[in-house]
Amino acid sequence: MYTTLNLSAPDSNLSGVDPERLHELTHRSIKVSVIIVLGLMITLGNVAVLLVISSSVAGWSRNSRYFLLSLTAADSAFGLLVMPLNLWVSLLKDYTEGPDALCHVVAFCNATVYSTCMYTLATISLERYIAVFYPLQYSSLMTRKRTLLLISFAWCFPPVLLLPISFPDGIIEVHFSTASLVCNPSYSTNVGYSLSLTCFIFFPCSIIMTYANLRVWCAAKRQRLKLRKYNCARRNRHNVASRVLVPVMAAYYTCWTPCMAAMIYNAVSGSSVPEWIEFVVVWLPTSNGFLNCIFYFWMNRSFRRKFHLILQRLTLALCPELADAVGCWRSSKTQFVSGVLDNNNSVTERSSSVSSTCTLLTLV
Repeated sequence: MYTTLNLSAPDSNLSGVDPERLHELTHRSIKVSVIIVLGLMITLGNVAVLLVISSSVAGWSRNSRYFLLSLTAADSAFGLLVMPLNLWVSLLKDYTEGPDALCHVVAFCNATVYSTCMYTLATISLERYIAVFYPLQYSSLMTRKRTLLLISFAWCFPPVLLLPISFPDGIIEVHFSTASLVCNPSYSTNVGYSLSLTCFIFFPCSIIMTYANLRVWCAAKRQRLKLRKYNCARRNRHNVASRVLVPVMAAYYTCWTPCMAAMIYNAVSGSSVPEWIEFVVVWLPTSNGFLNCIFYFWMNRSFRRKFHLILQRLTLALCPELADAVGCWRSSKTQFVSGVLDNNNSVTERSSSVSSTCTLLTLV
């Protein structure tokens, strides 16, 4: 009888739970799991990238490495700042609603990281546009000072623009959304300010990225046709521009456009999108932080070469027996080759930024 009572106790507890509350708990656990997995992917991917680009990479100019370091820092903030903060607030607030100072600060951090990432992507496109179309003037146009100013603008302008969100009694209200588990501004409470954010952040960045990458893609296509006309292009390099630029732009618009569309819809109509649609469109931009690791780094041969070299060094240092088994004795030869390429990097400062785009124009 004692065993029977113990087994029946959970059933009686479950029967007393509100089915709607149980449904919300199930959805909440699924959402939290998705956020944690996404955060781990973004963090691990960007840590690996940071290990490689913290020092010089063959074929990458100093300016290109600065911009890509800025992008890595912005993407890492998704996994190290945005996700932990919002999960923490979701646990503190539980299922209660109502704005508070903490939620305003978290919403400000979310918007700042999102905006910084978009501005950084736009500055990278601008730098590569200059490298492709003005290679001889690149060193004079993209000086170290101007590069750092662009990076500083990408990081400092969004906090100034989004500062009103951080004040509890400011010009826009903030609420905790149980649908997306995020502290979101109520865009309908200040339509003018909400629409101005899209005009200052999303649309300018999208225009710069689209124009710059489209021009580079067209130039690469014309160059490829010329080389093919004289039978100079190799078959395995015939579609380099499409393999690099098309995924970059497709990922950008796929990740960011739904979020901006939901923001505009909420501001204009005052209504929210359905629960799971809101969850997807709010967290979809963070996945761009992981996709950037693939498109901007892992598709680059020089990056992969240096990453393999770092893995060999770590394996040799942590487990010499395993290193001998997998043949890491060749690492000394690899280090020599990498050193020669890194030395050549300083000689080809003007054109090396182009090669960081997977040699879009230098097809032969």
